[in-house]
Amino acid sequence: MKRTGLITRTNLVLAASLGSAALLAGAWIFQYIGFEPCRMCVWQRWPHGAAVAVGVLALLRPGVPLIPLGAVAAATSGAVGVYHSGVERGIWEGPATCGGNETAGLSPEQLLERIMDAPLVRCDEIAWQMLGITIPNINAAFSFALVTVWLAAAWAGRK
Repeated sequence: MKRTGLITRTNLVLAASLGSAALLAGAWIFQYIGFEPCRMCVWQRWPHGAAVAVGVLALLRPGVPLIPLGAVAAATSGAVGVYHSGVERGIWEGPATCGGNETAGLSPEQLLERIMDAPLVRCDEIAWQMLGITIPNINAAFSFALVTVWLAAAWAGRK
């Protein structure tokens, strides 16, 4: 079935790519105005960068089946956002590299090394929220919405 109008494979890939680019831009703006990212925040950015790259390639090479990779990239960022949100809220523990590490039994040298390697921004603290919605919540919601756009693009590209 050939699609006409605004809902075309090309437009959907463009929308999904621009959506990931917008989320990246939003993250950089938050960083620019003073909200330094923690490691998990940065982890959420990489899949969006990959989704933008996949979108560009999918637009340049329409015959190559790249669209599912865009959906996987967006879903990965969304999943990390859900995980990060749980860490922020204390639902589960995050990686030891992201927050307060156990220091019992460490030698003074190990303790100093741990202090020097500690992140400046902790993953287990909420940096910003509005009405209980945090930055990882926003990323997860929009990332999963972008997954649906990628899947719609894949559907629209069927012959």
